[in-house]
Amino acid sequence: MSAVLPVLATRLSTAAAAAFGASSGAFDPELRSATKPEFGHYQSNLALRLGNALGRPPREIAAQLVAALDVADLCETPSIAGPGFINLTLKKSTLAAAVNAPRLFPRRDQRVVVDYSQPNVAKRMHVGHLRSTVIGDALCNVLQYVGYDVVRQNHVGDWGTQYGMMIEQALAEELDAKDLDLQGLQLLYERSRKHFDADSAFADKSRRRVVLLQSGDPETRASWRRMVDVSLADFEQVYALLGSKLTRADVVGESAYNDELPRIVDDLTAAGLLTESDGALCAFLPGFKGRDGRRLPVIVRKSDGGFGYSATDLAAVRHRVDTLHADRIVYVVDHRQALHFEQIFTLARTAGWLPSTTTAEHIGFGTVLGPDGKPFKTRAGGTVKLISLLDEAVARADALLEGREGVDRQATAKAVGIGAVKYADLSSDRGNDYVFDLDRMVATNGNTGPYLQYAHARLTRLLSKAGEAHDQVTELREPAEERLALLLTGFADVVEQVAETLQPHRLCTYLYDVATALSVFYEQCPVLAGEGDIRASRIALCSATRTVLQDGLGLLGIQAPDAM
Repeated sequence: MSAVLPVLATRLSTAAAAAFGASSGAFDPELRSATKPEFGHYQSNLALRLGNALGRPPREIAAQLVAALDVADLCETPSIAGPGFINLTLKKSTLAAAVNAPRLFPRRDQRVVVDYSQPNVAKRMHVGHLRSTVIGDALCNVLQYVGYDVVRQNHVGDWGTQYGMMIEQALAEELDAKDLDLQGLQLLYERSRKHFDADSAFADKSRRRVVLLQSGDPETRASWRRMVDVSLADFEQVYALLGSKLTRADVVGESAYNDELPRIVDDLTAAGLLTESDGALCAFLPGFKGRDGRRLPVIVRKSDGGFGYSATDLAAVRHRVDTLHADRIVYVVDHRQALHFEQIFTLARTAGWLPSTTTAEHIGFGTVLGPDGKPFKTRAGGTVKLISLLDEAVARADALLEGREGVDRQATAKAVGIGAVKYADLSSDRGNDYVFDLDRMVATNGNTGPYLQYAHARLTRLLSKAGEAHDQVTELREPAEERLALLLTGFADVVEQVAETLQPHRLCTYLYDVATALSVFYEQCPVLAGEGDIRASRIALCSATRTVLQDGLGLLGIQAPDAM
């Protein structure tokens, strides 16, 4: 399905340049889907904006644009509406050809490194890891689909103070770390945290233990390695249930950069970018100040000689530029880290480690809220484990499928339950918070994952009943089938927008529009009861719609069951 819209937009720009000079062609035509059927398929307000810039009546401008516009091969005669809107209606043959055309994205000679998920070793993944993992997977899928070379990176928190605390606590309790599973490690962390906060002597020992860890002490490293291995195995189980494409090969934790950290300090010092402050080595960058007006530091090396996550993030930037040869680096991390990444990117550019040819973007996201509108917690006030949420979603979907015939209930319940959670997350503008409401998520009506999955399953059943395959849309006689066909031609455009803006909710909105248009098409355009070319064409339209729903859901990381 070729994208007609970019072609029309280019021709409108060309017409503006021909009629009013080259600079006028630089105006964005802002060609959008028409709001009402009587306005055709697309509408542009270019004449209004040119009229304002040139000091001339917009309708007069619109008339000149239409006279210079060469779209006779694609559209019916353009019309002018209201104060100067230009309306374009595609020929039915154009619309059919656009639906039938294959989707082709050129291979792009650019590498995008996407950093996402980022759970912490020795802790169970919780609801806070849901958004980063789901959004990150979807963005990787989309970027890869449109032709980028994508490298996934899971920057696991496996370094720092908490491991010094836990190892010291295990020694104090005479525990062997190799005897602990992840739940045991989680409890060990909780005990060590309390001990650390209450006992300054223990806190000092824990900090010294971190230095031993970072310097390679064999006993400390062995205990730490066990914690990492147990944790990664648990993460893999969660990723498998979630359907994430992250693997252990994508894990590049904070520890991976340990050997580079002294060099980070040496190079920044040589460049005159570090200042000693209370024993710590810090970078004070222009323009970064707190509410009290004081300069905000980037602490690269702490006063005890250890390194914080600013140092590892700087090392990660160098690795991604120098070793992975990234042209674009994307960090999918919650919005609370915006200032941190702004400082890291600024310092890396100042140091010359992040060249102007490489973009670095922090893709922030809001918080998952409970029904009370506050950050999602258990009834006891604790953090909600991600695996518990996913299991509950699958259980709700399983109940929904009770009594359905011809359905692989176990596999379908997993696809629907996990898909419901993912879609609810992705369909919300990632910058916003959203309420985690399983009842709403698993509903088969409204803008939900199951609604789209059901639309796909319904199409699969219809095409199976048809008993014949057709892949060429030739007849578009009713407004409902025109509307559906027009939406299908926009798939490539929407995917390109998501790749550019990194906003997956745009794809969700589009797919919901397709499913809604499909429902109207079902009501107004009989498929199996049709005859001849009309029947064949509508079967082809259904097949094309099924492909878009399947591919679109796949890009979101959501399975599209054939039966529900």
